[in-house]
Amino acid sequence: MRTPSNETVASDIDEKVPEFDEGTVTRRSGARGDGPMRKCVITGRIAPRESLLRLAMGAGPDGRLVVLPDAHAKAPGRGAWVGVTRGELEEAIAKGHLKGALARGFKGPPPAIPADLPELAEQALLRALTDRLGIEYRSGNLLAGSDRIAEAARAGKVWWLGHASDAGGDGSRRLDQAWRVGEDEEGSGMAGERLPLDRAGLSVALGRDNTVHLALTDRAAAGRVSTLLARLNHYLGRDAATAGGPGNAGLESGGPAAQRASEP
Repeated sequence: MRTPSNETVASDIDEKVPEFDEGTVTRRSGARGDGPMRKCVITGRIAPRESLLRLAMGAGPDGRLVVLPDAHAKAPGRGAWVGVTRGELEEAIAKGHLKGALARGFKGPPPAIPADLPELAEQALLRALTDRLGIEYRSGNLLAGSDRIAEAARAGKVWWLGHASDAGGDGSRRLDQAWRVGEDEEGSGMAGERLPLDRAGLSVALGRDNTVHLALTDRAAAGRVSTLLARLNHYLGRDAATAGGPGNAGLESGGPAAQRASEP
């Protein structure tokens, strides 16, 4: 996909904000420090950039602008940001709301919106997460294998714990308990997060067979993975399912891991 040259888009968070906010607005507060904010072109909500998905405007084979997901927010040229679920994106496309936002945000003919944009967006967000898991594994920040994870968890070395969507209950509960012991949180119900990936998907991401459970032993790595996972979960409409109860990661649920991660 070819991309047009960059165009300057103004940035602010008042009523004069244009539909496309590619500039930076400093976050004034937050447990994890300052960072750039963006405006969702569908809902108008302002949110941290890392929680939204960028849509890049690129030139297709016929030279016409086309909208494609830019999960890493690195594609050159113009772009828009969305922070909606897949269902909300599908509705916005069907009702012409996204097309209208694009038309208002840019001069000239609006870019084409692929019919399968919601699916492309899901695959892009999923690929961003699996790519990150693979990087952390190769960097030595991610553990796989129940015995290794249990040992590290009991020693208080685990910042984040995750289970494949098809992981057995007994194995998950055993590791959850080991994590609680290591964090001195016995009886709290703190548990690892149930991932939107089965063991086959995790195995492909890490390049190893039969990957069912994951643990991150590095604070920064836990933050990187949790951010991507939270964004994917929101898009899939899984926020409520992962916010309280079995299968929730400490970094996203406000548990001990989250508290440790926010420490200076």
